[in-house]
Amino acid sequence: MRTLKYAILGLINRETMTGYDLMKVFNMELVNFWYAKHSQIYPELKKLTDEGMITYQILPEGDKLRKKSYSITEKGKQDFHNWILQQDLLEPTPKDIFRLKAYFIESLSNQEILAHFNYQLSQRQQKLAKLQNNMELLLASKDISRIQSPEYGDYIVLKSAIKREKSYLEWLNECIEEVTTNTRIFIDERRPI
Repeated sequence: MRTLKYAILGLINRETMTGYDLMKVFNMELVNFWYAKHSQIYPELKKLTDEGMITYQILPEGDKLRKKSYSITEKGKQDFHNWILQQDLLEPTPKDIFRLKAYFIESLSNQEILAHFNYQLSQRQQKLAKLQNNMELLLASKDISRIQSPEYGDYIVLKSAIKREKSYLEWLNECIEEVTTNTRIFIDERRPI
């Protein structure tokens, strides 16, 4: 399945967009849970045009430059709607290089472990602060009270990203505490806590 296809259709379903507009949304909003490179977006736009899912209008810009403004077709709207209604199986766990390194933690000294975990902690705190700032901006500038609105979708996905980062930070802090005090906490996962 070409998931990028549906991300693009969903964005263009909200409003007509240029390739540059799409890149901005991927880099500023979708980046918290999905990403695409410039080199992926433009070929996908061509495929979607060839398939009759989107059309474009050429807009003048400057003396020589022209840009394409993409709109979704009825065929594209129907295909997007069918995709969004599908019930999906749970995706495989996303790759996380830091957790892979943590898996092999026995190869490091406590000092090296703490350096790695504290660096990751700092990175995640910065990411959480950025997400929380984005949430404040969203709540200050948009009306999220209507569930069938793009703003509500932005809100719930951003809320999920904030919860994910808080959970990651909690895990990092627990690990740092265990390494610092040189104690391990064993919990029987079969018992309810």
